[in-house]
Formats: sequence, C-alpha cells, structure tokens
Amino acid sequence: MRVLSLIFSLVVFVIGFFTPTQSATSSEQTAVPLPPRPNILFIFSDDHATNAISCYGSKLIDTPHIDRIAREGSRFRNCFCTNSICGPSRAVILTGKHSHLNGFIDNSSTFNGAQPTFPKLLQQSGYQTSLFGKWHLVSHPTGFDHWEVLPGQGDYYNPVFLGPPKTDGQAATKRTIEGYVTDIVTDLAIEWLDRDRDASKPFLMMLQHKAPHREWAPGPEELDLFRDVIFPEPATLFDDYSGRAGGAAKQEMTIAHHMNNLDLAIVPPKNLSAHQRARYEAAFAHENAALLRDNPKGDTRTRWNYQRYIANYLRCIAGVDRNIGRVLKYLDTTGLAKDTIVIYSSDQGFYLGEHGWYDKRWMYDESLRMPLVVRWPGLIQPGLVTDQLVQNLDFAPTFLALAGVKPPADMQGENLLPILRGESPADWRKSVYYHYYEFPQPHRVPSHYGVRTLTHKLIYYDAMNAWELFDLVKDPNEMQSIHGEVPSQSVFDSLRAELSRLRTAAGDSTGKSLPAGQ
Repeated sequence: MRVLSLIFSLVVFVIGFFTPTQSATSSEQTAVPLPPRPNILFIFSDDHATNAISCYGSKLIDTPHIDRIAREGSRFRNCFCTNSICGPSRAVILTGKHSHLNGFIDNSSTFNGAQPTFPKLLQQSGYQTSLFGKWHLVSHPTGFDHWEVLPGQGDYYNPVFLGPPKTDGQAATKRTIEGYVTDIVTDLAIEWLDRDRDASKPFLMMLQHKAPHREWAPGPEELDLFRDVIFPEPATLFDDYSGRAGGAAKQEMTIAHHMNNLDLAIVPPKNLSAHQRARYEAAFAHENAALLRDNPKGDTRTRWNYQRYIANYLRCIAGVDRNIGRVLKYLDTTGLAKDTIVIYSSDQGFYLGEHGWYDKRWMYDESLRMPLVVRWPGLIQPGLVTDQLVQNLDFAPTFLALAGVKPPADMQGENLLPILRGESPADWRKSVYYHYYEFPQPHRVPSHYGVRTLTHKLIYYDAMNAWELFDLVKDPNEMQSIHGEVPSQSVFDSLRAELSRLRTAAGDSTGKSLPAGQ
C-alpha cells in the first residue's frame, strides 16, 4: 500500500506541476511551477486583531512566533474578511464562496457539509487531512481523516472535545480533557503529527484556537503577564459617534456599558477545578478588591474596564503565540519545516477599545482587517510584504493551488500564489466586497454591505437605508463620513457603481437592493 501511495502522490505531483493553476479570474491562468506538494499547516485563531501582533506594528504586545512566520515568509497588510463574524468567516474559508452562496450567513446558520470544500478536495487528491480546535459550524466536519473539535464556542478550561462517530448515524464521540484549551489543542495537533500522520502522504492540518474569543480567560502560564502594566488607550475610546450614520450610536458592544462580570474577570470562568479556581481568583484578587473599594464611575470606570479587558485579551494572545512556537519547534526538530507551508490568520479583526468597543461585525477596518502571514521555505522570499487587496475568500483556491489541484469553477476567490511569489498581477482586484447580516441581535449592529479600495470605503446600511463614505487616507480611524458633501460626490458615484458591480459579480441579491441615487 505504501508503494501504491507513493506512486499516486508522484502522479498527482507531475500532473499538478504541468497544469496551470486557475481560479475565477484571468490573473490565475498562468502556469506556476511548484516544488513537490507541500504539507499545509493552517493555524487559525478567533478574533485576533492585527493591532495585537507586533509584526503589524502593535505597541501592546510582542508576538515573536507569529513574527517569525512573517519574517521568514510574507505578510499581507490588506487582508479582509467578507463577513466579520466567526462562523460565516470559517464557512467562506472552507468553500471559497461568499456567505450567501455557502449558506452560512450568520451564527444561527448550520453549515452544509455536503458541499465542496478545500479539505475534501485535498483529501481526494491524496492529502491526509486533520482538524483540531474550534469549528463553530454546527454540523460535523467533513473532508477530514481525523478531527477533534470544541462544541460551539467551547470552554477555556477543561474543555469538551467532539470526535468522529464510531459508526455512521451515531452521535459524535465526546471526551473532556483537563487543562487550558490553547495548550490542549496544540497538544492534540502535535500528537497527531507525531503518532498518527501517514508519512507517505502530504498533510493538511487545520489547527484552530478558541482564543482570544470572549470571555478572554487567560491560561495559567499567562495569568501573571502584564501585571501593573498600564496600556495606552486608543484615541477613539470615548468616541461620541457623531459624523456617521445612526447605527454606530445604537449598538450594544461598548466597553463602558455592555461588559459583564465574566468578561471582566470579576468572576472566574466555568469548569474550573478547585486548584484552577484558586489560582485564577488569586491572580485578580488585589485588583478586584480595589475595584470594590473605590467603586469608580463614569469615564474612570470605562478606563478600568478597558485596562482589565485589554490585559486579559493580550494574555490570551500570548498563549496562542507561545503555542505557535511549540508547533514551529516541532517542525524544526523533526525536519518537517522545509516541506511545510505555515499559514497564520484569524477569522476577522476585533475592537481593542477603538470607538469604545469590543467585538467585531462592522465594516470598519478594525474588524474588517485580518492578519495573514505565510511561510514557505524555498519559494516565498523572506520578509515579503504586500499591500494587494486579498480576502479570506482567497484561501481555498490558494490552498488547492499549493497542492496542484484545480479549484472548482464556482469558487469565487483568487489564487494568491503569484503574490506569494512576489509578483504584482496587472489585473489584480482593486476593491473588495463585504456583507454582514446578523441584525438586530446580538449587539444591534445594523446589517450592511459595502466596498473598500486602498483609499476609500463606501458602506450601505440596508437595515436603516443610510450611507457612510470614508476617505481612508485622510481619516484612517473612520470618524467622519463624507457622504453628502459636494466635493465627494464623484467619489460616491464611482464607488456606488463599483459596489453594484461587485454585488452582481458575487451573485449577491440578498439584503435590500441599492436605492436609486443617494
């Protein structure tokens, strides 16, 4: 069987080497000679803002292991999601299709696992596939030789993991593993690589962390980080939401008013053992006692909430980065590093106090922008940085291209291989399309869709029939919409036409149609 597997892999490689990699646009029609089919390690976190990654210029935290991937590979400065919310972003990545086509438009959806996904196609082409960590798509994973996932959001401490049913038609297997979720997910991934991997096949591994998702519970190794550190406040922490459409002022995701005692570590997370609970409570006891004693109000309390929130969020990030270091060390030690593409990303960005917020959902850049760093020894020039507009829509066709597998014609993303090789395709996209659906709850963020270019952004709130237009060069914090101003009329007209074109190209007729004129 091993000989047959080696012959099959060689045949697929030869076919992939001489077959042009393709996607839905003309820039993908050029043959891209590749080395033998690499292993693909996709490390994915939940709600990781680029403002909390040091290679993206963060002043809040050092992330040496994520930085290493960027330093030894490439970093994308303009990677954006198509729908800034956890489940929909994951469905887009799996299918290479916008939310309205893959059927998962919001977190109340259930993913149709029968549809084509890039793990299925890689599995069919001879890859061994595995998935560990957060799934958040309701239905069981398909296209994986092995999987162990968290049910729903999962727990930070002593989490339950679901695995493949023992026989068809049965419920998923279930087990509880003691410890901290970021460490456990990494343990499971390394154990699979070390014990269960078929060395005769290339592998795809999706290693997907829960952290730093709400409620931002740090692990034991990070609980004492940043003690007594005072983090700089974002300039827009006390945003009054003037200058924009009315939705920004009506949301329910402010650090000042919408965080609970669990979010703020005033009470510990659930599922803790007696030892874990004692350790967790001790880490916050002094600060919590001072809060109870002083009982701050107004802006002073908002500042306290921000400091507690950002410290715990960053502690969760530090745990993710530490565990990425563990995986990179394993690849180095075993010699797998030279044959393995390592990708790090997150399902969307997140608000770290900007506009006074936590969470995501909006088309504003803090939640629209995703981190994306990729290392491929021998092909990607170390330290490559690109400003090209890319999206999570592009991941699936790119992963397939890496393996020499032709993407299905209905995948809507672009193949990023030319950019990873340092090229600048003349016909690369000049704008990206976004559509958010989940309204009114949670957080009362109005449904909206829009277009972003390198310099401007136009958003149409179909839930309230309102527009916002931003000059991203002059107003990078998106504080003042210029929609309706006479000097911006030509920009509005151009972007409105582009938004209409993008909706047609994406085949998106969901939501209210664009109104005539302004």
